[in-house]
Amino acid sequence: MTARTLTALDRFLIGIDHSLRTAFTSAEHPAGRAYPADTLPADGLSAAEQQLAGRLMRINHAGEVAAQALYQGQGLTSRNDAVRDAMAASAREETDHLAWCETRLDELNSATSRLDPVWYLGSFMIGATAGLIGDAFSLGFVAETENQVVEHLQSHLQRLPAHDIRSRTIIEQMAKDELHHGESARRAGGKSMPAPIRTLMRLTSKLMTRTAYWI
Repeated sequence: MTARTLTALDRFLIGIDHSLRTAFTSAEHPAGRAYPADTLPADGLSAAEQQLAGRLMRINHAGEVAAQALYQGQGLTSRNDAVRDAMAASAREETDHLAWCETRLDELNSATSRLDPVWYLGSFMIGATAGLIGDAFSLGFVAETENQVVEHLQSHLQRLPAHDIRSRTIIEQMAKDELHHGESARRAGGKSMPAPIRTLMRLTSKLMTRTAYWI
């Protein structure tokens, strides 16, 4: 049987379905890869340590919601099939991250950010705009985003309790994936972002992370 070629309308409808599932549902994101902390022992965290770990993992989950939106928006407006496929592949790995963060949040008796729909919708618009500007800009935006995400994940490794091996293992795998996504975007032709855009991206990220820590 010949595979059906997706039309622009097909991709749009699939994108809308994916957007609604990501932004407005929780714990419904099946991972394609095994949970990194699956075979690790329980943590033995104090109440304060558990609360801190839960808040940091909530930030990470909110970041993955935003990443899904970014890739979805960029893929929707990209003019290049290869770029669109690359965005979709990265988004699938980000779905793993979503599922892992949700599982860890459950283990820590914590919850996802109540502002996830806001993070999604805002990032979707940014991604769609980047895609409309052009593929080189869009790929460069991905590369810079992933670079900042890796820095952010490394900072969480420094803040987590030293014996929270389960959270650390998840974050370390996420950081490896994000580094790979950024390198792939650069190799695909992503151009370096101007300094003002990099600064604006950092300020936007700070606003999201500081808010998601509490809400």
